[in-house]
Amino acid sequence: MYLISRLFLFLAKSYDQRAKEHNDAYLAEATDLYDLEFRMRKIDREGQMRQPSWMSQH
Repeated sequence: MYLISRLFLFLAKSYDQRAKEHNDAYLAEATDLYDLEFRMRKIDREGQMRQPSWMSQH
């Protein structure tokens, strides 16, 4: 029963919610300010690679 409830919770969340939770957990593991900044930049770079350059707002 536990497995079924976990599967339902997984399917009920959108991709954006799961990605945000994953990123939040990743950032929470930072050991110091420099590590946190490195992780934040890494998430930003990965986000830019997922969309074409013509979709950016810059």
